This record gives sequence, structure tokens and C-alpha cells, in this order.
Amino acid sequence: MRNKTKTIMIGNVPVGGDSPISVQSMTNTVTSDIAGTVEQIKRLEEAGCDIIRAAVTDLEDAEAIGRIKEQIMIPFIADIQYDYRLAIAAVENGADCLRLNPGNIGSKTRVKEVVSICQDRQIPIRIGVNSGSINKKHLEKYGGVNANSMVYSALEHVRILEDLDFTDIKISLKASNVPLTIQTYRKISEKVEYPLHLGVTEAGPVWRGTVKSAVGIGTLLSMGIGDTIRISLTGDPVEEIRVGREILRSLDLLDEGIEIISCPTCGRTEVDLIGLVEKVEKELGRIEKPLKVAIMGCPVNGPGEAREADIGIAGGQGEGLIFKRGRVIKKVKEELLIDELLREIKTL
Repeated sequence: MRNKTKTIMIGNVPVGGDSPISVQSMTNTVTSDIAGTVEQIKRLEEAGCDIIRAAVTDLEDAEAIGRIKEQIMIPFIADIQYDYRLAIAAVENGADCLRLNPGNIGSKTRVKEVVSICQDRQIPIRIGVNSGSINKKHLEKYGGVNANSMVYSALEHVRILEDLDFTDIKISLKASNVPLTIQTYRKISEKVEYPLHLGVTEAGPVWRGTVKSAVGIGTLLSMGIGDTIRISLTGDPVEEIRVGREILRSLDLLDEGIEIISCPTCGRTEVDLIGLVEKVEKELGRIEKPLKVAIMGCPVNGPGEAREADIGIAGGQGEGLIFKRGRVIKKVKEELLIDELLREIKTL
């Protein structure tokens, strides 16, 4: 059962409460490169990204937000480090949310200025503590980097905002170590009802990062913890969305798009199953209708093992069976399997 959290709005996307778990990414372009940033965001939108974040490192980046937002469909989060003036400029130019730690931007007067404009425009703030950015006093008090030092470092930032009567807050507590990530989110979830942004930070290149993220984020989601996720991969950010959506789909937390069920192949496989799966995945990638499609290597176990699939293929020697809900409906030559499968999918 999912933990109860407060609902906040990031643009038109609700986060927390009973809202669907959203998938985020972050651009790796220079934000002031408006054309390049928009092009990347549009690719992310097409992949299923719900919310986008971008680094705002100077005034030129902040002033680009309005022109970027004119050309994209999803909410925009401005990622601010230290400079409160950039936070204010980002909001003035249309940012839907700030990623900002209030304890890092200077005096209480500066924090008040940021909070004031966010209150006026109903702009949430995401507090983000990483294992590498813990306040020194908490490191000393709690004996280094651990769940306690991360959680209480984050709560200090939370209290700064709460003291100013600001509660449109989202929290992230990311580590590159998976067990630490799990421990930390479990601890914070027992102390606050603010929505939680899940992630394993600096997870690594696509293959390794996917494994670490799936284990860490998947474990937390299965415990009912988490309201929005970001997969941190070193590579094309579109891969982050693909991985994030697949994590949600694997836990029955996303009911849209194609789920492909395929066997790992064995000595009974007599068709080019790997090639078939690659072609089917490419052809069906843009279908939003929730369908389970099974691509199985042999007619012995295929239909039975994939009985819960909506439709599928069971390969044979130079041919294959097409089945729906485990019932064989036709036999087709191997070279025609993809066309026939697509034709049948269109009738569903």
C-alpha cells in the first residue's frame, strides 16, 4: 500500500497523494541554448517524460525558460545552486518548480525573497540532499555519511521553509549506494508526509545504472514509498525515461504502452527470436494502448507460458504460431510473422 503524502502541483502535473507516479529527467544541454534544449525536451516528451528539470547557472539560463516553455508540453523545474537571484529570475520567467536547498542561499532575507515569490505564484520547492552534499555539522554529529546525517540535513532545510509558512515541498535523498538510498528514504518517509522524489544518484552508465536504479527505486516503490522518480544515467536522457517507465510497468504502477514478454531462447528455438523481438519493440514503441505482447521461442511452451498476454508469437521451424490469450489463431511463415502480428494488434 502506498504511503500517504501531501499532493503538490508541478505545473499541471500532480505529485503525491493518490496521483500517478511521474517520471522525470534532466536535460544535459546548456539551458540558454534554447533550440538544443527544446529539441531534447521534445524527444523526452515523446518517450513519456512527465516533468523536466534543467540547470540554471546564470541569468541567461533563467531568461531562456520562458521561450523554452512556449515550445514544450511538460512542466519545467529550474535547478538552482546557491544563487537566490537566479531562483527569483527562474520563477519570474515561468519555472513551474525550483530545485533549491534554502540553507545554501545565504541570509534569511534572501530565503524570504525566494519563498515570497514562490508563495505568490504557487511554485513548489524541491529540497534535495545527496550523500555528497550533507551539512558538515550533521556529518560530525552522526558519524559520517549515513541515513541519519542525510535525513536530518534535509529536515533542517525543511524547517527553514516551514518557519516561513511554506509547505509546498518535495524531498529527495539520493545516494549512489543502493542500500543507503533505501535506508534513507525509509527513514524520511516515517518523519514527513511531503511527497518524495526517488533516485539513485550518479548511478553510472546505462547498463549498470539501470540495474542499480531498478533495484533501489523498485524496492522503495514496492514498499509504497515514492511519488515521482528520476533515473540518473550517464548517457542520452531518453534512456532514463525508458527505464523509469519500465520500472513502473513491472510493478503494475503504469498502465499504458506495450509490455513485451519474451523468452531467453534455448536449444528448441528455431527462429531468429532476438531479431523478432527487436523488430516488434521498434514497431510497437509508440503505441500507448496497454497491451501485453509475448514473443516466445517455441510452440511447445510459448502459448501456455504467455497465456496472460493479449497477443503473441510462438516460433517454430521457419514459421510461427500467432495466439491470443493463449489460443492459437493462425500459423504463419517466419518472414511474415511481424506483419501478421501487427495486423492482429490493430484489430484489438
